[in-house]
Amino acid sequence: MVSYNWKWFIEYTHPTQAHMHGVEHFVYSGQTAFQKVEIVDTEFFGRCLILDGKIQSAEHDEYIYHETLIHPAMTMHPAPKRVMIAGGGEGAVLREILKHPSVEEVLMVDIDQEVIELCEKYLPRWNAGTYHHDKVKIVFEDARKYLAESTEQWDVIFMDLPEPLENSPCYMLFTREFYRLVKERLRGSGIIALQAGNLNIRLMECHGAIYNTLKTVFQHVDSYGAYIPSYDTKWGFMCASDFFNAQDFPAGRIDSRLQERGMNDLQYYDGLTHQHLFTLPKDLRRLRAAELRIIEDDDPLTTY
Repeated sequence: MVSYNWKWFIEYTHPTQAHMHGVEHFVYSGQTAFQKVEIVDTEFFGRCLILDGKIQSAEHDEYIYHETLIHPAMTMHPAPKRVMIAGGGEGAVLREILKHPSVEEVLMVDIDQEVIELCEKYLPRWNAGTYHHDKVKIVFEDARKYLAESTEQWDVIFMDLPEPLENSPCYMLFTREFYRLVKERLRGSGIIALQAGNLNIRLMECHGAIYNTLKTVFQHVDSYGAYIPSYDTKWGFMCASDFFNAQDFPAGRIDSRLQERGMNDLQYYDGLTHQHLFTLPKDLRRLRAAELRIIEDDDPLTTY
């Protein structure tokens, strides 16, 4: 008979729905100036980073999330040299961005220095030493404030932010006004990419609202998704640009570009995966279209 003598972490996705994870060991638990941070070891997904009660990364599948967020935008851009990240605390986005040989500079702007210090200490495989890479600069500041006060221009801007929970440090980084500011900081044929909420058919409000909001700012908005096992759901992402459309990149074109850049170590993303990611099924497209909300500073979106 199997014994289930675990301590349990329960992640609520809705007041009436949750996922349970058996915890072997609590590595760290504390409160920063901005959010609650927990790092736990689980038998099923390995070490996990949890912010404000939501799993952000898990050891055994974080590559799916991070390759999905980073490589479509980076690969569609012909020569990304200057890249900015809003958020990105655990450093895996840095790891993936630096695989593209054209990159000359990466700026990561994260409001929570303590989270980065904890990730460097407890999640070293995620960042692989990239916090100290000579192409990387890290600024501890609110990303919106930084962009408003800076005139720097970027080829690709990523938003690797937690969900817009009420009273979280990032819920004002999902509004139309913020996306307009981001667009002003793109140079030439710039592109942005971001995580964009749950693609569970009962939890599509966030994804649909982000899509609508980006459509008021950018000519092309591509909604896509990947199943993340530790999230136990298909998770949404978006690319937005005035120049690039993900549907214009067939599998062969993606594979050729990855080969030209010598990127042979990706575990998840390639040309065929690109086609899969950007082919949302009919029910999700219908639910996305049914959401009419546009997120604004005076009407921000918050999720469970």
